[in-house]
Amino acid sequence: MDPAVLRDDMVDSLEHESKGCLRSDRLSVAMREVPREAFVAEDRGAYADRPFERLGTRVLAPSNVARLLEALDVREGDSVLVVGAGVGYTAAVVAELAGERNVHAIDIARRLVVEARGNLAEAGYDGVLVDRRNGADGLAEYAPYDRILLEAAAVSPPSALVDQLADDGRLVMPHGAGDQHLVVVEDGEVTERLGGVAFQPMLVEGEQADTVERNRTRREDREFARRNAEGRTGWEQGWIDWDDAPRG
Repeated sequence: MDPAVLRDDMVDSLEHESKGCLRSDRLSVAMREVPREAFVAEDRGAYADRPFERLGTRVLAPSNVARLLEALDVREGDSVLVVGAGVGYTAAVVAELAGERNVHAIDIARRLVVEARGNLAEAGYDGVLVDRRNGADGLAEYAPYDRILLEAAAVSPPSALVDQLADDGRLVMPHGAGDQHLVVVEDGEVTERLGGVAFQPMLVEGEQADTVERNRTRREDREFARRNAEGRTGWEQGWIDWDDAPRG
């Protein structure tokens, strides 16, 4: 079936009362424009409203993307940072709303950064900047941002992201650990709670799926230090006086 027809069917479904997650005309038009099949293989159900796993991350269902972007309320010309680039689909929809040169996306996983760049270029949004960064640190080089979207859960708004907001800026994020809520943060304070969500926690360096080893906890660091102190190897085992050593 024609992908454009599938896109229209998807958006019509998201606008339906049974979901009610897509309400604004601008977002509706944007989601009808972005070719989701460039980001999600057709055999994975590019236009099905369900999440799936890709390179160690969860690709959001279209209804969740709509819910996040309704809360973000992107205006034309806004400077926007997407934290958690994933496969790049959300950034592409934001590019339709704000203009691709105004959109920046970061991800902690190198493979996802490469994936997002390739997908965005294939879909016609190669003007979106995608960089590999720790999400909690944001992307200070291009701050301030009118809008910041965090696509991972955190127990409190990351201070760097709050600092990188413009004076009238808005941060949207899943807030909490076990019990999560979608919230809007303005001036460093939660100003809106928009219902329950279930997102993966924000990762720190070493926890991404393509890392060699996950970050150790502080307790584990102390244990490794103790073992290293007690285990003497190599030159630490004793000094050899080569002048007195027997020669073969």
